[in-house]
Amino acid sequence: MNAAPTHQRSRRLHRRRANRVSPRRPPGSAFRSQRSATRSPGLKSGSACVCSAATPAASRRHRLALGCWIPPARAWTRSSALAALSEFRDRPAGTIRITAGEHAAEVVLWPALAKLLPDYPDINAEVIVDYGLTDIVAERYDAGVRLGEQVAKDMIAVRIGPDMRMAVVGSPRYFERHPKPLTPHDLTEHSCINMRLPTYGGIYVWEFEKDGHELRVRVEGQLVFNNIALRVSAALEGLGLTYLSEDVVKPYIADGRLIHVLRDWCLPFSGYHLYYPSRKQPSAAFALLVNALRYRP
Repeated sequence: MNAAPTHQRSRRLHRRRANRVSPRRPPGSAFRSQRSATRSPGLKSGSACVCSAATPAASRRHRLALGCWIPPARAWTRSSALAALSEFRDRPAGTIRITAGEHAAEVVLWPALAKLLPDYPDINAEVIVDYGLTDIVAERYDAGVRLGEQVAKDMIAVRIGPDMRMAVVGSPRYFERHPKPLTPHDLTEHSCINMRLPTYGGIYVWEFEKDGHELRVRVEGQLVFNNIALRVSAALEGLGLTYLSEDVVKPYIADGRLIHVLRDWCLPFSGYHLYYPSRKQPSAAFALLVNALRYRP
């Protein structure tokens, strides 16, 4: 049999190809609606789409070209890592070591720390109660607390408390047996509750001032303590006179359990200061603490 004319074979080949090729979609809403369905808000990252179900042999590249394939989200990118690192660097953190006397720690440091620390969980504070004039550089402290007149000139000093004054007090029971002292010299005739301070090389000498005249009196008695609470308790029990910061005994004076004497010999003096080396570069955590402690009249 003779082969079919060339133009007939070409016509049959064209018909076969036409049968295999799907009809061309008009540029209408059908294709767009299918595409938008695959990109609906309910479709999660990495999920299958309508096109993948309809054309299982389609490659990921084809689906990505059609806008139907959503790659899984990256958990960590370079920009997010840098942002996290910057946040960590700027976040106040670390341990702050401070040395202070008992009174300063209770009435100044502790109230400030109680307000500051809950808002900054990465900041730790170590407060060491010490009555000695500690070398904060040698002992590796970040800062110390002293009265303003005790701060060395080469230190940065930040005022953290108001002016203070001392008070000599005794209980009504004590004064039932002893006359009230009229001058500091009269204290040598009284039983006094002493305090041992390493700063002063032993028993603390009571200090007074009036009309520009300074007076230091060494007193004696049955009791010597190195903390505040026991001196207050001993005075309340009528065991002698004690010499304390006025703010400590003010509530007991107000309710009549203690009597204030020699008031005109106890003048105000410079209060507590936070001090630290001038060459120290403050951390963010330390700067926050300094700001929280700074005295604002």
